[in-house]
Amino acid sequence: MPTRQAETTWHGATDGSGDFETESGEVEGTFRFPTRFEDEPGTNPEEVIGAAHSGCFSMQFTAFLEEEGYTAESIHTTADVHLERAEGGGFEIPRIDLTVDAEIPDVDQETFDELSERAKENCPVSKALAGPEITLEATLES
Repeated sequence: MPTRQAETTWHGATDGSGDFETESGEVEGTFRFPTRFEDEPGTNPEEVIGAAHSGCFSMQFTAFLEEEGYTAESIHTTADVHLERAEGGGFEIPRIDLTVDAEIPDVDQETFDELSERAKENCPVSKALAGPEITLEATLES
């Protein structure tokens, strides 16, 4: 299996910025303290983690559905990554909330719930992020 790479180069102190890019060149941007801890426009590491987690979950869910003979018309997943002050200083990510809304013809609620929970537990990003609590709210659209 391939190894994937991303990199960041930071310039300056806390008033500086860090430029990041992925090996493929498909994702790049700039991190700054105000985009992470304030409401200034721009991206931050937690947003990138959320993108990776929501994408990984959706892909894993798709694979589990296919194994059971289902094909989703759509799977929309949101990952809310909670960044909070840690006791004793610094910051931590104590929780990630996954929310999925999916249209899957002919699947029953029990199968949907079981496969979405399996996807949450088994997607590689969930496993990599096993430290924070990862919750799931899944809605099967009619």
